[in-house]
Amino acid sequence: MTRLFFFFLLLALFLPPAVAQGEFFSLAPSDTVVGAVRTYSVERGESLIEIARKFELGYNEITEANPGVDPFVPGEGTPVRIPTMWILPDMEMSEQILINLSEYRLYYFFESGGSRFLETFPIGIGREGHDTPVGEFKVIEKIANPPWHVPESIRLEKPELPPVVPPGPDNPLGTHALRLSDQSILIHGTDKPFAIGRMASHGCIRLYPEDIPILYTLVPNGVRTIIVRQPVKVGVHGGRLYLEVHNDPYVETTLADAAALLIRRGLLGRTDVSKLRNAFEKKDGMPTDITQ
Repeated sequence: MTRLFFFFLLLALFLPPAVAQGEFFSLAPSDTVVGAVRTYSVERGESLIEIARKFELGYNEITEANPGVDPFVPGEGTPVRIPTMWILPDMEMSEQILINLSEYRLYYFFESGGSRFLETFPIGIGREGHDTPVGEFKVIEKIANPPWHVPESIRLEKPELPPVVPPGPDNPLGTHALRLSDQSILIHGTDKPFAIGRMASHGCIRLYPEDIPILYTLVPNGVRTIIVRQPVKVGVHGGRLYLEVHNDPYVETTLADAAALLIRRGLLGRTDVSKLRNAFEKKDGMPTDITQ
C-alpha cells in the first residue's frame, strides 16, 4: 500500500481541502463506467472555466455538457450539468497511463494490496500542427521543478524567450514533469490552467497545477503509457447500457461505427436503436443510457 499511503499523505499535507484532487475510484473487475453526473448552481462571478476546474473537468467537458450556456458569463443561479461520469476507454486495464485525446482525459490504472484503482484527470493536448502523437510509450524520467529548455521552433515564434526558463511561476512546465520514451513529449503541469480541455500545447500533455504532483507521486518510472483517439465508448453500469460520444476533429465517426463497437462487445441486442441514434447525434461527451 506504499503508493496509496504517500498519495493520501500528499493530499493531506500539501493540497487545500477545497481544491479538487483528481477523481479517484476503486475498481471492481467488471467496472466499465465510473462516477456520476451532478447539477451545480452557478455562484456570483463564476465562469464555466472556474467551475470546470473546481470539479476536475476540462473546458471541453463543461461546455459540451452545457450547450447554450455562456462559458464566460453563465449567470448567477444558472443550473449546469457536472459531467463527472465516464465510460472507461476500450483497453486492457493493467497498470498503465491511458490518454484518450478525443476526450482530453488521462486515466491511470494501478493495483495496490491486491485491489485495482483508477485516478483520472482532465488534460490539455497539442494544437493543430503540433499534434500529440498516438501510440505506445513509457515513462522514462520523472522531474521535479523542471527547467524548460525552449525548443527552437518556439523560439522562432517568440524570439524574446531565453534558451532555458528556470523553475518558477513563469515556467510553463509547472512543478513536475514525466518524460515519455518519445523524448519530445512530456506530461507536465502548466502556468495556463484555463487551457486544460483545449488543444493548446506544442504536443505535450498538460495537467492542472494541483493535479500534476498527484500523478507524479503515484506513477513509477517505466510505466506503460498508451495514447489513443477513442471518440466513441460503450459501457455497462447498474445493468444499464451507456454510450459516450465526443467531437474529435481528427476522427470521422458514424452511427455505423458505434453499432460496430456494440456488436464487437456483444451489446447490440441490449440497445434501443432510437436512443442510440439520439445519443450519437448529441455528441455531448456524456454517458447516455441507450438500454432497450
